[in-house]
Amino acid sequence: MTSVQPPLISIQDLTVQFAAGRRLMGRPHTIKAVDGVSLDIAHGETVGLVGESGCGKSTLGKAVLRLTEPTSGKILFRGRDLTHLHGGAMRAERKGLQMIFQDPFGSLNPRMTVRQIIEEPLRSFGLTGRAGVSARVNELLEAVGLAPGHLERYPGEFSGGQRQRIGIARALAVEPEFIVADEPISALDVSIQAQIINLLKRLQDENNLTYLFISHDLRAVRHLADRVAVMYLGRIVETGSAREVYSAPLMPYTRALISAVPLSDPEAEAKRKRIVLKGDLPSPIDPPSGCHFHTRCAYAIDACRHTVPKLAEIKPRHKAACIRIDPANPDIEKNAADGLGAISA
Repeated sequence: MTSVQPPLISIQDLTVQFAAGRRLMGRPHTIKAVDGVSLDIAHGETVGLVGESGCGKSTLGKAVLRLTEPTSGKILFRGRDLTHLHGGAMRAERKGLQMIFQDPFGSLNPRMTVRQIIEEPLRSFGLTGRAGVSARVNELLEAVGLAPGHLERYPGEFSGGQRQRIGIARALAVEPEFIVADEPISALDVSIQAQIINLLKRLQDENNLTYLFISHDLRAVRHLADRVAVMYLGRIVETGSAREVYSAPLMPYTRALISAVPLSDPEAEAKRKRIVLKGDLPSPIDPPSGCHFHTRCAYAIDACRHTVPKLAEIKPRHKAACIRIDPANPDIEKNAADGLGAISA
């Protein structure tokens, strides 16, 4: 009997709240940026995290690395709970957890050379001697497609794509197992984005890396991710294999996101039907009751305003959070036409 390997990362009922001023009666506003998220990420897997701007994607990624402190819940890395580790205990785990930041311009110290930027984590963790540091820096530079002649130059002398390659080399320096890539291509020219995506994929294969890839670019996610998690107002509303989610999305919100992805085939693009959601993303300070999406959902019924849907398996390894679908009736359009709705708390 084959044993099931535990996930490398297990996020369990994670919540991140921020104070945001005070109401008229003196009570503080609270933003639930992450609202009870649970998600497992297996060794060597890439999970793409998608959703509109402001849905909590980046906050979740930073909370997993303890760059933002969780309010409640657990983050297990190789079975060890990170949420209450401090000082040396947390530092010992940080070697295995790194981040690639969204902004390749602001994430690099402009007063440090490329050599100093890549050396910094190596020296900080005391990983190699002086000769070993130099060899490792050269190895990393080559791995990300930069030349030795770039070592003594400063970030301001590089293009956005080159700067992101430097940031990737820095993240790889301490040989992490898990990397959060937070919108790593959004600030880059379209012509450069594919190069960075292919680089990340190659580095993953060569180094057995595990990624949480955060992006609003669903084309990039489809190319890189094994699984997709869809986020709306702090909650995960759908998860499944990338192929399944893109070909047969369950949630109306996911369908709307995917309908906006341009197609490479001109004929198919001309026939593409865009699903336009009504209204703007509600404020996380005062989110809608029940299902957060009910204010923009074409299939919402009265119960959607009162019932918080659980993320449940609708198809094998394909989950959704919607009271109007269940394993016996997974098609929300048909359910709406037939007047069906599987109400479950």
